[in-house]
Amino acid sequence: MNKDYYIISNGSIKRKENTIYYYGLEGDKKALPIEQVNDIHIYGEVDLNTKLINYISKYGVMIHFYNYYGYYSGTYYPRKKNVSGFSLVCQSACYLDEDERMYLAKSFIQSSAHHILRNMRYYKVNENLIETIKREVDNLGEAKDIADLMGREGRIRKTYYKSFNQILKHGFEFEKREKRPPKDPINAIMSFGNSIMYTNVLSEIYKTQLDPTISFLHEPSTKRFSLSLDIAEIFKPLIIDPIIFSLVNNKRLSKKDFVYEEEICYLSEIGKKKFLQEFEGKMQTTIKHRYLNRKVSYRTFIRLECYKLIKHFIKDEKYKVLKAWW
Repeated sequence: MNKDYYIISNGSIKRKENTIYYYGLEGDKKALPIEQVNDIHIYGEVDLNTKLINYISKYGVMIHFYNYYGYYSGTYYPRKKNVSGFSLVCQSACYLDEDERMYLAKSFIQSSAHHILRNMRYYKVNENLIETIKREVDNLGEAKDIADLMGREGRIRKTYYKSFNQILKHGFEFEKREKRPPKDPINAIMSFGNSIMYTNVLSEIYKTQLDPTISFLHEPSTKRFSLSLDIAEIFKPLIIDPIIFSLVNNKRLSKKDFVYEEEICYLSEIGKKKFLQEFEGKMQTTIKHRYLNRKVSYRTFIRLECYKLIKHFIKDEKYKVLKAWW
């Protein structure tokens, strides 16, 4: 099974025959066999050259870059091979059709809420909070437009966040969601986790015929791949939030793993390594698929959502959003 590789420290990446090597500034060396590489994520200051870029392009490997605080900056993409004008036209038509767009947007929120409630029930939070979210989900059909849907999604999230202090242990507290910039450890790790979720979704979109700029829940705009935001809504509470709760509650992540710089809080290098190790382990975890009758990794579940969307766009099969049954 191919895996993503994460470069946290400063150094360089070079090609030597059929292997990529990372050379750290302190003399450490790590081999990245090209046949086993899915994508590369770079968090440190790393030197690359065109010889490496040309080589990984043959294998469709993407390189994702993150800034000093660990948040997504951009991606090097090889030439896209899996393209379809027909699929693009159909995707655009679904966006322009108000009923189709509302159906897909509601689907993403329903899946997100399903996984949010799954987390809340697992940690046995206040039943009143669970009922509040269930009522919002039951009333999604009353939404008049996308703005109305986004408002309802926001209320679901706000209620969900109220349960965090019932879930988190060991002195970690959460008051409210603050993204720009995150000012406390939980906001910092949420932003970090959501960022890596977006890039992984974007990678899977890129490997299909989908156009990442045409979205349904989030408004398409210039300079952003908004479809990855849509699909990530499904997987953030399914993958990222359980990782956060597990790392904090099992004391694998402590307040020492965070750095405060003026009004910004972010994960230290050690904290990033802990989170990314847990994340990659989760992405490679397999579940027996109830329809495919075989084991499927969490990463593959993302790709399957992309294929299901394509089938919906070309009117082959109506989209049924993922709702975890395990």
